[in-house]
Amino acid sequence: MTESQRPSGEYPMYPSYGNGDAAYPPPPSYDPAQPVSTGPGTTVWPAPGTAASYSGGAGHGGDGSHGVPHAAPEPPASRRRARRPVALLAAVAIAAAVVGGGTATVIGQLTDDPAGSSSAGSVVPGTTVSQSSKGTVSGVAAALSPTIVEIGATSTAGQSTGSGVVITSDGEIVTNNHVIAGATSIKVTLSTGRTYTAEVVGTDADKDLALIKLKGASGLKTATLGDSSKVAVGDQVVAIGSPEGLTGTVTSGIVSALDRDVTVAKDGDGGSGQSQGGQGGGQQWPFEFGGRQFNGDTGDSTTTYKAIQTDASLNPGNSGGALINMNGEIIGINSAMYSASSASGSDSSSAGSVGLGFAIPVNTLKADLDTLRDGSGS
Repeated sequence: MTESQRPSGEYPMYPSYGNGDAAYPPPPSYDPAQPVSTGPGTTVWPAPGTAASYSGGAGHGGDGSHGVPHAAPEPPASRRRARRPVALLAAVAIAAAVVGGGTATVIGQLTDDPAGSSSAGSVVPGTTVSQSSKGTVSGVAAALSPTIVEIGATSTAGQSTGSGVVITSDGEIVTNNHVIAGATSIKVTLSTGRTYTAEVVGTDADKDLALIKLKGASGLKTATLGDSSKVAVGDQVVAIGSPEGLTGTVTSGIVSALDRDVTVAKDGDGGSGQSQGGQGGGQQWPFEFGGRQFNGDTGDSTTTYKAIQTDASLNPGNSGGALINMNGEIIGINSAMYSASSASGSDSSSAGSVGLGFAIPVNTLKADLDTLRDGSGS
């Protein structure tokens, strides 16, 4: 084997191209780069990219170790630079996912959204207030008014007007038992003005609750049933109902007290009977509170329940309607209110709220729903 006699660092000139074996590979279309000598024993080649890479001695049967050297490959740094935008995009995507997930959690906590709250089991989801309107009376009214209906019940005692809350899209409505007790026909008017006939599914006179079902209804907006155990004195509330037949009337106030013992007549046995809220008689649903009777005589058959007291204006016809917190969740079913007319003996034209109203806690309703749906009750 012939050893190279060139000094270290020297490289031979490119071979001349001609015919025969030397014609392979074909000559380039440009002059090959020439080495630059900077001193004895030192040769500098042009930077990569100024000349093509060729396989040296291999063209002459060698192994390429003594031929023309390959142009230096691109530094790995260029590949790393090419990958940096991809890595940066991936990092941004991961950060966005983390921030997005955290934001969703925070929003869920702020809005009591069941999807993001650990207490979802205590809330029955339905219509919610938009984020921009949450905490305002107008926002609550706009969101919940479509879920509150007017109920007109006809019985042998006459007609009565009350309210109800839609809890299923196919027309299940909760109301007070005294609104529909003894009714031979029930007509329900939605906030849109559309009317349906309804039938009684179940009643519970002991809790003054009833469940009715619209015939042929579908796609109705439903109310969110909240958690009355979280209600505190001083909380702002909104009441929606049909006082004196004025459908969709909205009033507001605060929670005045909790766990008030309210006694009401059962099944229309009170002196005012079933004409509560009736536009003709002007009589109200009688109840007892603090040892006193309001709105007439409750009669011999009564029931007592714990109630939420509110100063939101409630008038005849609000019975069965909703007491709502500022998140748009139902916290109570309005059931009893004191009207000055019953004490003064004046007619219904002077009847009005004196800031003494009561609502059945929504947790009482939720605990009773299965019984009402089964059609059983007291």
